[in-house]
Amino acid sequence: MSDVRTETITGGRVVGTQAGPSPIGIYLNDHLAGATAGLRLARRTSTAHRGTPFGDTLARIASEIAEDRDALLEFMRALGVPERKYKIAAGWIAEAAGRLKSNGRVVRRSALSTVVELETLRIGIAGKAAAWRTLSAVADRYDRLDQDRLDVLLERARRQADALDDLRIATARAVFGDGDGD
Repeated sequence: MSDVRTETITGGRVVGTQAGPSPIGIYLNDHLAGATAGLRLARRTSTAHRGTPFGDTLARIASEIAEDRDALLEFMRALGVPERKYKIAAGWIAEAAGRLKSNGRVVRRSALSTVVELETLRIGIAGKAAAWRTLSAVADRYDRLDQDRLDVLLERARRQADALDDLRIATARAVFGDGDGD
């Protein structure tokens, strides 16, 4: 990991310099780890629902999440931010660890698995949207950040969140709908 001198910006003004990795580099690599985990989960969930009423929507969302991850990598390259492979690996590991949760079944998927996966994807979309908003807020300081593209990505994240909310609510009603508890 190379040390660089970076300016610390607070409230739009420079307050000093620090040695170490660039704050934006750390931030973008953290989001890359999350995007990696989210993409793996989206693909797995989409595959599990192929041929179901949710299948087409989940396949579209998984495809868009892959495009969004690619957009993040493009922003990183444009800004000269190197990919931190250990953070990408952490994203893979986090997604795999998420499969270990209890779902009431030992081997097979349950309907509860779908509820939890849709919630997790929804949380990931919220994080991605926050990143696009953050980059949009500092785009005037980084001329290589395309504000129009960030606006398109943010709108797509909103549509993904809405679609996942619809699927999550429908699934939760099916799973928890009898109202007699456990």
